[in-house]
Amino acid sequence: MATHKGSEGAVYVGANAIAEIRSYSLEETADTIEDTSMGDSARTYKASLTSFSGSIDVYWDETDTNGQGALDVGSEVTLNFYPEGNVTGDTYYTGTCIVTGVSRSASFDGMVEASVSVQGTGALSETTVS
Repeated sequence: MATHKGSEGAVYVGANAIAEIRSYSLEETADTIEDTSMGDSARTYKASLTSFSGSIDVYWDETDTNGQGALDVGSEVTLNFYPEGNVTGDTYYTGTCIVTGVSRSASFDGMVEASVSVQGTGALSETTVS
């Protein structure tokens, strides 16, 4: 059984790494359709449409024009999520996303941070780095 450290992960906008990532999340869901009929003793369902969404938390870096800078609200981008790194044989997830939100925060004794929310459009693919 393989396990991985979070520090091995990365997220890319196309071929460009997003700088200063602190964490990210990626969620896949499937809708269900009820197909229970008269006479059934329990409800039954069928899988339907799938979707995915995610978020990326970073230390804000205004010089990261091809990574953080490409994540403007309303923009459509291809994101690649690498949970175990991006070397040959590693698994990663890729899909087209719409940036739905960007929030920035700072405190006097901390770093300037940003959080980016995305909604997938179309399917999320699981593949292997070649």
